[in-house]
Amino acid sequence: MRKYPVDLHTHTIISGHAYSTLLENIEACEEKGIEVYGVSDHAPAMPGGAPLFYFGNLKVIPRIIKGVTVLKGAEGNIIDYNGNIDLPTRVQKSIDYMIISFHDVCISPGTIEENTTAVIKAMDNPYVTILGHCGNPVFPLNYEEVVKKAKEKDIIIEINNSSLGGSRVGSLNNCTKVAELCKKYETKIILGSDSHFCTTIGEFEKCEEILKEVLIPEELIMNTYDKIINHLKNKGKLHDL
Repeated sequence: MRKYPVDLHTHTIISGHAYSTLLENIEACEEKGIEVYGVSDHAPAMPGGAPLFYFGNLKVIPRIIKGVTVLKGAEGNIIDYNGNIDLPTRVQKSIDYMIISFHDVCISPGTIEENTTAVIKAMDNPYVTILGHCGNPVFPLNYEEVVKKAKEKDIIIEINNSSLGGSRVGSLNNCTKVAELCKKYETKIILGSDSHFCTTIGEFEKCEEILKEVLIPEELIMNTYDKIINHLKNKGKLHDL
C-alpha cells in the first residue's frame, strides 16, 4: 500500500508538451496504487496549453475510472504582478481545484519583491487550491511571507518532484526552506509529481527525502484520500463524493 496515494499535479497531451493521454495516466495510477488522480493541464497562456473550452467540458469525465477517483483541475499561470491568472473566474469556479504557478514563458521573472507581491495577490483568489513549484530559483520569493499567506488562506504548498529531479535546477535548497517554513507555520503541504509522461505519476522520491530531512509532521501532508477530499469539500467542491 502506498504511503502517499494522491497525485494532483499531472499533465496530458492537451498541455502541448506532455506525452500521455488521460486514460494512459489513469491506467498508470491503477498499476501504481494511486487512489486519487488529478489532471491539471496547463492553462491557455502556456504555449500549446489547453483551450478554455477544454476546462469547461471536464465535467464529461467520470468521477471514478478503473477504481481511481479522478479530480478535474488546472494549472493556472500567474500572468502579471497583480496576481492575475489566465483562467476566467467561471472556469476557476467550475473545476475541482486549481494549481497556480510561475512559468517564464508566461511572465518575465521579476525581483523578489515583484514575484512575492504577485503570489500574495494571487492567493487572495478564493479558487486557488495549491501553489505550485514555488522553489523555482528563476522566480525568487520571500518564502516566509508566502508560507504565512498560504496558512492564512488555507492554500496548500506543493513540493514538486520534477523540480528536484532537474527540471528547475537549483530548487533543492529553496524547497527545503519552504518545507521548514511550512513546518514552522503548520501550513499544508502536497507532493506533486508534475508528471508529463505516465510512468512518472506518483513519483515522490525526491520530495520524500526533504520530508525526512525536515521531519514534516504527517498531519500536514495532504497526499491521502481523506485529507485531500475533505480539504476540497471544505472549499465547497466535490459535491458528488
